[in-house]
Amino acid sequence: MPIKTLHIPTADGQADAFAAFPDGGERHPGVLMYADGFGIRPVLRELAHELAGHGYYVLVPNPFYRHGPAPVIALPEHIGDEVRPAIFAQLMPLIEAHTTDRILSDADAYLRFLTTQPEVGAGPVAVTGYCIGGLPAMRTAAAHPNQVAAVAAFHGPVGVDGPELFSKLTAQVHLGHAEGDMTPEALGELNRALDAAGVGYTSEIYPDTIHGFTMSDTDAFNPAALQRHWDRLLPLLDRTLAGR
Repeated sequence: MPIKTLHIPTADGQADAFAAFPDGGERHPGVLMYADGFGIRPVLRELAHELAGHGYYVLVPNPFYRHGPAPVIALPEHIGDEVRPAIFAQLMPLIEAHTTDRILSDADAYLRFLTTQPEVGAGPVAVTGYCIGGLPAMRTAAAHPNQVAAVAAFHGPVGVDGPELFSKLTAQVHLGHAEGDMTPEALGELNRALDAAGVGYTSEIYPDTIHGFTMSDTDAFNPAALQRHWDRLLPLLDRTLAGR
């Protein structure tokens, strides 16, 4: 299955990225995948490769391209709890520089690029996000209601923008929360806000999980929760994207 290195023109330069997609010359529904806070690395390629194997063209941009090509900072093969604080000390200035205006500007560029690739079919696309990528995923879907038919976010701070963002969503939504991030009371409040906005969604706490549960190169990894993530994501994409 091909993985292609790409450069996406943006308002601030060029974002390095990669795409995974099925071989064979056919066109496939497009999915924009936002990385977690550690950025592009082998585990993101694994996730994109797996999703592409189900018949999707998956585009994964480097969220920190303004600071250099991925990997922007050196990362160990396994990101354990003992090294996490030092890594985040380097990453936080990059994360804080990724403002709402930059997120929305980048989203315009990413979707424009994705929908014009020869391997991507006509019709709506989906957006997924992990960890801090969950919020850009939701903002992208809200800003592009006529293009984004589905959005999924996993262990991410998706409620930050609240009702103002939810009211703009037309996409079908799945939110998979870590048990360590979300109390049942907070989940109820979030879901009531989604109900009030008329969003079509599922939103649930994945049992026995902590933040980062999808990422196999971290101590947070939970194989059962990763499978649950696929069990929720794949049907969402199948029922919302054209040609499935």
